[in-house]
Amino acid sequence: MDTLAMLEEMQQRARKDADVKSALLATRTEADPLSAFCKCARSLGYELYPMEVVQAGVDLYATYRRSTNGGGEISPLLEGQGDVYE
Repeated sequence: MDTLAMLEEMQQRARKDADVKSALLATRTEADPLSAFCKCARSLGYELYPMEVVQAGVDLYATYRRSTNGGGEISPLLEGQGDVYE
């Protein structure tokens, strides 16, 4: 199962089980929320690691970007895309 499928399955599970939902939401208050989220996910039986989640987000964003106005370099910037080092 790929990362996005695992995240979707966890989301569905959290909708049905209040304990799972509260455990996942509690990770937002940790010092390193992404690592805490992945640790919680692994305790629920999902083999998720921080870089897999980050890469899934990057891949999803890239796919979305390619689907707008033909993609490529001439497609418009999407919200949140700006480079903070420019």
